[in-house]
Amino acid sequence: MQVPIVKGFFEKRTYSVQYVLADPKTRHCAIVDPVLDFDANAGATATWSADELLSHVRAQGFTLQWILETHPHADHLSAAGYLKDTTGAPTAIGEKVIAVQKLWKSIYNLPDGFRADGSQWDRLFADSETFHIDELAVRVLLTPGHTPASVTYVAGDAAFIHDTLFMPDYGSARADFPGGDAVQLWHSIRRILALPDATRLFTGHDYMPGGREPRWESTVALQKSENKHLRQATTEAAFVALRHDLDAKLPMPKLLLQALQVNIAGGRLPPAEANGKRYLKVPLDVFPGTVWPS
Repeated sequence: MQVPIVKGFFEKRTYSVQYVLADPKTRHCAIVDPVLDFDANAGATATWSADELLSHVRAQGFTLQWILETHPHADHLSAAGYLKDTTGAPTAIGEKVIAVQKLWKSIYNLPDGFRADGSQWDRLFADSETFHIDELAVRVLLTPGHTPASVTYVAGDAAFIHDTLFMPDYGSARADFPGGDAVQLWHSIRRILALPDATRLFTGHDYMPGGREPRWESTVALQKSENKHLRQATTEAAFVALRHDLDAKLPMPKLLLQALQVNIAGGRLPPAEANGKRYLKVPLDVFPGTVWPS
């Protein structure tokens, strides 16, 4: 089995993990889930995190071949558009992103000119499709539940599992966003855990329970034996009940309403208006019963 080079980059403001995935033989690579830095208080954007990825690519002598998204993120703005403009590398995401676009187009009341057809990315991947980072084969697994569009990328002994499972001491991802589904999440987790036990699993976030240092790599075997939610809930019904109970107590992510309108557009900020400024649109009171942060 191929053993690709994987380097994770932890973004401390949103607890997100970005990755550079490389073919060790040919030195071609992909960037997975890049973050566009955003200060909601100031409405300021920056490209420090994405530029760090590019610096690593250059320092390692890699050739960037793909910019990959596992799903439209609700907790950070995507830097896919910036990286596309900077490098020319194609962007890609799972084909079910179209369903997410249609859902959020309605929530934001976006104009007819917004295309909910996935055309903001260069490639839309189908379930079980295989593509290549030069000689490194990458298989796409549809793993919905957190969002309808979530996919896992499996490259050799490495799998990028986005927001399905976190590190074993934190558990699993929420499934209560629009389009989320705890039953689907359970089956997606089972699909991931059907991979060989030695498969390295790279998660999309780490929330550092107990104040420990951030971590983002586990294995199938470790998740099977130690994941706190899978140990608590060993059946579909028990997991769904657990997830519903946990999700009912969670406030919405701080950047959800800012992030989704950028991320369903392929990581593109809204176009500038007549005064040359860009504006994010925040719909009010669209989530009845929202848990307020303490």
